[in-house]
Formats: sequence, structure tokens, C-alpha cells
Amino acid sequence: MKKEKIIIVGAGLCGSLLAIRLAQRGYDIVMYERRADMRKVDTDAGRSINLALSARGLEALEIAGLKEKVLLNTIPMKGRMIHPVKGAPFLSPYSGRSTDFINSVSRSGLNILLLDEIDKYESIDLKFGINVTKVSIKRAEVEYLLNENKKTDRGSIVIGTDGAGSVVRRSMMPHTSELLFNYSQDFLRHGYKELSIHADENNNWKIEKEALHIWPRGDFMIIALPNLDGSFTLTMFHPFGGNIGFRALNNENKVQTFFKEYFPTLLPYVPHYKEEYFSNPVGNLGTIKCYPWQAFGKTLVMGDASHAIVPFYGQGMNASLEDVRIFDELIDEYEEVPSNDSQNWEPIFEAFQEKRKENTDAIADLAIDNFYEMRDHVDDVAFIRKRKIEMQLEEQFDDYASKYSMVTFQPELTYREAMIRGRKQDLLLLKMCENQDYDQIPLEQYYQKLKEIQVS
Repeated sequence: MKKEKIIIVGAGLCGSLLAIRLAQRGYDIVMYERRADMRKVDTDAGRSINLALSARGLEALEIAGLKEKVLLNTIPMKGRMIHPVKGAPFLSPYSGRSTDFINSVSRSGLNILLLDEIDKYESIDLKFGINVTKVSIKRAEVEYLLNENKKTDRGSIVIGTDGAGSVVRRSMMPHTSELLFNYSQDFLRHGYKELSIHADENNNWKIEKEALHIWPRGDFMIIALPNLDGSFTLTMFHPFGGNIGFRALNNENKVQTFFKEYFPTLLPYVPHYKEEYFSNPVGNLGTIKCYPWQAFGKTLVMGDASHAIVPFYGQGMNASLEDVRIFDELIDEYEEVPSNDSQNWEPIFEAFQEKRKENTDAIADLAIDNFYEMRDHVDDVAFIRKRKIEMQLEEQFDDYASKYSMVTFQPELTYREAMIRGRKQDLLLLKMCENQDYDQIPLEQYYQKLKEIQVS
């Protein structure tokens, strides 16, 4: 049994999975979580944003032996159900292969499952309600307040999985000259607000449950993901400013007029929408990038603490969980022969940030791209044509995958590889689909042209 002590700051999804996997490897873990135990207190009312669990996240859960247990608490989503202002809704499958789908999972439900797993490990000491205020990044020492008294704790390393507002990352920033530390944050001019569709009297879903529903409206949209109890979590992605922005929709009459004009087909399912609109807060949407992720071989950030992204590719959680898998693989690669000395973590940290940085930058950029695609183009003629051809290509050719499929269903490809290949394909297909006779072009011709651009 390794006696080395690792401190993890943050017990969200990334930190919890990391703790479990390190405990399975024999390390002693001390975790500090700012929030109260969510199994006892509702800590995120109105801010849950259901998550889309796909192949990258599932691979990470599998290394800890948790994949099947988690899947029991998910609902498969086979495509996007598009709801135009006028006309019938239609399904846009995620892939031309029936085996490709994503899974709706409750953020809090998944976190609680991981916390319950943590309880099974005597080597994990999880402390709730502890606000770490500072990290000595050279000494792997955390400082926090307990009953208004300053306390410190020291480990062999500190890993920050404490989210977009990471105190661990902030503790690295004063060392800019030594670390050459870069940091950027870029907020969308849009925020989000949570609404819901309740289950019917028999606890069944009122709309198609195996789909991610989208009501695209140009500059804004509402999406819906299914829950196990028959309800749907709706998320309203909406600009702050403008005549119908969040700031302008400040009374019931304005909100009612707005929903009647833009979401008339949704209204029958949300009779309580005004109550939720004014009860639930508005959240911000932003991208955070930084580098380096490690300091002095003693401190590391991962997950949202190092690469927070907007939620429009369904990859924020998956990317953070994939961090854990990649980190775990690098421990195998660099782990030294057991001795009385502690592990030399610096080469692992260095390799981790080098391997992940360009890929998390790629998925951050793709998530912004997908925001505009979901909002503006999912009911666009050229886009619908492109998706039709992509579905046919995936059905007929085993080695073809759309950009979305590469990102979502092919974890053997890095995010950067998927982005580069996918963008080439998108440009070619959109150009070909501008032709009114696009559906007269033999599928084999599409396929051959796509193969050519990937080797160019």
C-alpha cells in the first residue's frame, strides 16, 4: 500500500472519479469540498444543466469499474428533435449507426453516485464545507478556515479539480514570471436559465424521451433533456441584452408575450413556466483557458479548473472525465519501481498537460462552433441536406464518421484530430450540398472526395 498522501481540492465529477481511481491504486487521499454534502443539502437548485454522457466519459468511468452502474441511471438520446416555430418537429439522428447515441444523466445524480463510491474507501478522507483559501504550490500545502481558525494541510502533491473558479489555479497566477502562466476567460453574451417539463399523471414523459429536444430561434434557443422520473430539464440559452433579452424580460406580461410568440408549441407542456422563470437564476456561459497546468511538480489543475468550456457539444463533463483516464494512463507509463521514496510526479504532470492542452483547446473551440450551429442552423436547408448525406455515408461506409461522431463516439481520436478532420469534411459537404441536385450525386462520389481531402 502506498502511503503517499495526495490532496484533491474539489469533489465534483472530475475530482471524485480521480479520488476513486487513485485510491484504487493505493494512494491515501484527502479531499476538500467547499459545498455541503449534496446528499444532504440541495446545493444547485435551478443550475443543474443535465449532462450528455458519451464515449469519452464512459471510458473514464470504466477504468474505475463504474461504467455499467452509471449507465443504469441514464436515458439514451438517439438524436436532436428539432421543434421549428411552425411545422412538425423532426428528428436529426446523431449518427447513421444505430449503436451511436449519447446518454442523458443528472449532474447531481452522477455526483452522488461517485460520492457513495468514495465512502467505500477508507483511504479517502472527504471533508465537506471546507473552503480552501490558498495553496502553496511549491510545498503542496493548502490553507483553509475551520471555525474561523486558519488551518493548513500538506501532501506530496495537490490536484485542483475545483471548477471554473478554481482557487488552486488562482494560487498559480501570482507566479506568472516563474511559470510563464497564461490565463484567459471569454464569456458569451448569452446566459442560461433552467425550466422544466413535469411528468404526466402516470410519471411518463410528455414528449419523446430518447432525444435531445431543441427549439432553435436564431439568436436564442431552449433545449430539453429527459430525466428518469418522467420529467425533462429545460435550459433556456438566451442573450442578456436586446429588446427580448434576459434583462428586458423583467415582468410576467413581457415573458408571456415572448413565449407565446417564440415557443407556442412548448407552452402546453410548461404551464408553470412563469413561476420557474422568475424563481430560477440566470447563469453565465464562458470559456477558460490557461497554461501551464502544473507547477513545480507539486501542484496540478485538471477538469474545469484548467479548461472550462460552454456546454454546446455535450463534452464538458466528458473532457474532464477523460482527463482522469489520460492521467491514469500516464501514471502507468511513468510510475517508478516501488520504493520508500514518493513518486516523482513532475514528468507525469508535464506529459499530462502537453497531451491534453491542445485537445481541450480544440473542444472549447468546437463547443462555441456548435452553439451557433444548434442555435442558427439545425433547421437550415443546407445543414439538413448535409446531415442527410452524413447519415447515408455512415450507414454505408464503416470507416466514415462525421465531425460530431468523431468527437462523440470515437475516443480513440483526440479532440484535435477530430476537429481538423471534421472541419475539412464540413466545408466540402456544405459546398456540395449547395447544389440543388445534391441528392443526385452518387454517394460513392461524396465518399471518395472526403477520402481525398483527409490525405491532402
